[in-house]
Amino acid sequence: MTRIVPLLRTMPPTALFGLVVILAYLVTALCAPLLAPHGEAEIVGAQFEPWGAAFRMGTDTLGRDMLSRLIWGARNTVGVALATTAIAFSVGALAGLLAAALGGWVDLVLSRVVDVMMAVPPLILTLLALSALGPGVLNLIVVVAVLDATRVFRLARASAMNVIVMDYVEAAKLRGEGTKWIILHEVLPNISAPLIAEFGLRFCFVFLTISALSFLGLGLPPPMADWGAMVRDNAALITFGDITPLLPAACIAVLTISVNFVIDWMLHRASGLKE
Repeated sequence: MTRIVPLLRTMPPTALFGLVVILAYLVTALCAPLLAPHGEAEIVGAQFEPWGAAFRMGTDTLGRDMLSRLIWGARNTVGVALATTAIAFSVGALAGLLAAALGGWVDLVLSRVVDVMMAVPPLILTLLALSALGPGVLNLIVVVAVLDATRVFRLARASAMNVIVMDYVEAAKLRGEGTKWIILHEVLPNISAPLIAEFGLRFCFVFLTISALSFLGLGLPPPMADWGAMVRDNAALITFGDITPLLPAACIAVLTISVNFVIDWMLHRASGLKE
């Protein structure tokens, strides 16, 4: 606590705003059953009811409460994106570190596999994989995580290659330290800053990818509340000047911007620059 307070005082307003928004999203996601007035799939009114005392943000195309759907969407959309990012980051970073530390045929094979996967536009490859595997939360997480891990691999490998040639790493090898010890004690601590920043950026990209897939009908299966699908389901209201479809889109945009604010501050702080 003694370190957190001075750190918060030195944060720029943008990073502080982003941190507050991220915490608000996390609280909403964790406490969705307590905060939501209705269940995420519960039909409580007529189709497209206007905003009022009964329904603060109206109802959707099936008569479900939009406010409740937005709250449940925080748990579903953010939760799935966070789980996908964690898997992609773990797989990609581990593979990149091993490729840099072991070199030789391990580096060659992993790098060529990643090159082949990155040669195809990611959205097209994702749509093909999900069309073949079918909709489902598990399939969505696996496909997006595997494809996104290639980006993490490239960064982790490039960062580790710059460290693995240093004299202190060579000294550790001469002392007889194993590959695992070198990765954990010599390489990883020296590339933690770009990896942490990459985790935040990967979350933004994964979050936007899942929302886009849901908008196209290949994301989270119904009746799960998902912000991307909510934009698609209520898009007809824009014709009548109703801003209801913009609410889930705003939730997506605000979280993405907030995460980028915090990442920019973390990178600036890690760089050691004063201004």
